[in-house]
Amino acid sequence: MSKNVIVGQSGGPTSVINSSLAGVYAGAKAANLGKIYGMRNGIKGFLERRNIDLGEYIKDDVDLELLKRTPSSFLGSCRYKLPSLEENEEVYAQIFEILNEMGVGYFFYIGGNDSMDTIMKLSKYGEAKNSPIRFMGVPKTIDNDLAVTDHSPGFGSAAKYVATTIKELILDAQVYNNNAVTVVEVMGRNAGWLTASAALARGDNSMGPDLIYLPELHFDINKFLDKVAKISKQSPGHSPTIVVSEGLSLADGRYVSEIAAENNTVDAFGHKQLSGTASYLSQEIHKNLGVRTRAVEFGIIQRSAAHLQSLVDVTEAFAVGQAAVKAAADGATNRVIIIKRLSSEPYAFATDAMEIEKMANIEKMVPREWITPDGDYVTKEYLDYARPLIQGEVAPFWSGGMPRHLVLPK
Repeated sequence: MSKNVIVGQSGGPTSVINSSLAGVYAGAKAANLGKIYGMRNGIKGFLERRNIDLGEYIKDDVDLELLKRTPSSFLGSCRYKLPSLEENEEVYAQIFEILNEMGVGYFFYIGGNDSMDTIMKLSKYGEAKNSPIRFMGVPKTIDNDLAVTDHSPGFGSAAKYVATTIKELILDAQVYNNNAVTVVEVMGRNAGWLTASAALARGDNSMGPDLIYLPELHFDINKFLDKVAKISKQSPGHSPTIVVSEGLSLADGRYVSEIAAENNTVDAFGHKQLSGTASYLSQEIHKNLGVRTRAVEFGIIQRSAAHLQSLVDVTEAFAVGQAAVKAAADGATNRVIIIKRLSSEPYAFATDAMEIEKMANIEKMVPREWITPDGDYVTKEYLDYARPLIQGEVAPFWSGGMPRHLVLPK
């Protein structure tokens, strides 16, 4: 079979998604699999034939190390939803025509749930057409909501950024002797793994956030306001910090952000656009309790903060890229690489190749028992799970006082 490789990145970036790309590249080089192509802007760019020879941009080990330290998606991304075979078989025929023209025998896609769906669809079509091309998923997401795997590359670094920044915000909030309330909004549509990581800020030199609300439980705004009022009365001069998921929803299923903005915009996958939860809750606190408030929305910065990469995260992201190549070279297809936790203390992990059907389109939530009975914080079990994943740092390559990155020209 043809030995050329093609790799793409899809969905929202992370600060270590390029470490997985580096892992695929290094793995393919080591296995002597031929040319290594990259899709510019994922499967959408692939269909537009905007593919590049990665060997022209990653020339040596220094470039490979630089790539690991580069945030966002080196190849660019897309949010293109591959239609079902029944809807449009023509697009599948076009994809396989291009793959055959390029002599591709190995197809790797780095992404989250929707990207794994793409791999599953292409693999099934290839099997039906007796294609020898092997399709492998390489997981990534800061949301940590992928099933089967213990955790997802990208989560550890994003959690490190969230916890660190929350710790700094709390110090800032305590400057004045008043009861001002800070409400911080963190990414997380239906799963609160990343929002929960704010609890890692609590320690011997930080009080941590006062309240944390995850989307796994329905949000009751009246109970929320009562809780904020109680905290403010109990601790005069203390300025509470509250962390909320952008995906908080009410008992009737509406997102809090929908109430805030009356916004029903959806993306290519039908996901409602979420923003404004912290701003809305901040206004409600001020209106009902009469205290000074501020809203902080972390936004996209939390997913590409490479200056706070976790060494564990970088190491694992690179490892899953390499493991995907090894599994494919050994004959696997329609698989996704997962991380298996061998030990938490000391932390140790291994990788494995799992049937992609066990991951695609399935969301993993924070277990209810890892959320306090009142639903306003997380338990020690969550902290024991998450803390090993934020360990270690990766020093950027500095140039002129700024971190240096490997970037494709437009």
